[in-house]
Amino acid sequence: MSELREKHDGAFSEQIDVRVWLRLLSCSTVMEKRLRRRLVEHHATTLPRFDVLAALDRQAGGMTMSELSRALLVSNGNVTALVRQLEQDGMVASRPASGDARSSIVALTEQGRAHFRTLAESHHRWVQAMLAGVPRDELATLYRLLALVKSSIAAERAPREEDR
Repeated sequence: MSELREKHDGAFSEQIDVRVWLRLLSCSTVMEKRLRRRLVEHHATTLPRFDVLAALDRQAGGMTMSELSRALLVSNGNVTALVRQLEQDGMVASRPASGDARSSIVALTEQGRAHFRTLAESHHRWVQAMLAGVPRDELATLYRLLALVKSSIAAERAPREEDR
């Protein structure tokens, strides 16, 4: 059936919700590992650096460090280190935020924008190759179903201590 091994190899066969979560996790993990490896091998960069460039590419006017960390779902400390490296490499530039001397706006430089376009082309090609075995209409269906999953996750509240 599939050459990708799943965690627990069906040990939860009676629990479809757990099986779905494990399948999503295995697919995501394998794809992410491949993307990480290919970014290093082909472009001498990392997935976290790619993610910062991608977030900044979506915001032409730049973002504050706090906005960037929220967009990437990582701590300010992690973003600060990545931005400093990218700044040293000439990929991003920072400027003081207007009206807030403690905050700065980070944006792509022209060099960073060109570099990101190259990375994004490879990234898109690799993702397309990994999903090439799935018909386009099935991918569209999966996308819609994953929107339902995302909504369900967002609607679920964490149980309180007394509910456990």
